[in-house]
Amino acid sequence: MKRKPIDFPEFQVQPFSLLSRQWLVLTSGDLKTGRYNSMTVAWGSFGVMWNRPFVQVVVRPTRYTFEFMNRCPTFTLCALGKKYREALQILGTRSGRDGNKIAETGLTPIPSTRVEAPGFAEAQLIIELRKMYWDDFKPEQFLNPAIEENYPQKDYHRVFYGEILAIFGTGEFSII
Repeated sequence: MKRKPIDFPEFQVQPFSLLSRQWLVLTSGDLKTGRYNSMTVAWGSFGVMWNRPFVQVVVRPTRYTFEFMNRCPTFTLCALGKKYREALQILGTRSGRDGNKIAETGLTPIPSTRVEAPGFAEAQLIIELRKMYWDDFKPEQFLNPAIEENYPQKDYHRVFYGEILAIFGTGEFSII
């Protein structure tokens, strides 16, 4: 996949489409040691916080990736094209605790430029991030009671804010 570096001011993303329709692959851990895990994410946000560009993602404590997100200071987010939908389904529904689901997808992990977690050769977009904040969702602070319906097992997400360190993408993700 031909990607080029994108400066944050030139970064163009349609967050609703990217997150809820296309999904992203979140990867945390260390490619060099082979200790990393990936999962799909469909909830999150893009923006500026504390004068830094960020992406916010949420991970349930029951997910294997949760362990990596807590332990590791950095992570990546990758967007893949529609032809990788089955790979995204595997990453989103199977646990890395039970086997090598990344190998099962046929995706190719590649080194990142600024973080330990890998990106994927097949990605149209790779965002490299350093954690800058986390917090746990607190059900007593849900202002809309319908939110609780997302948590029948009471496994409330942990929210992670990641400062964007580098962006690499195809032309559709750049305004120039």
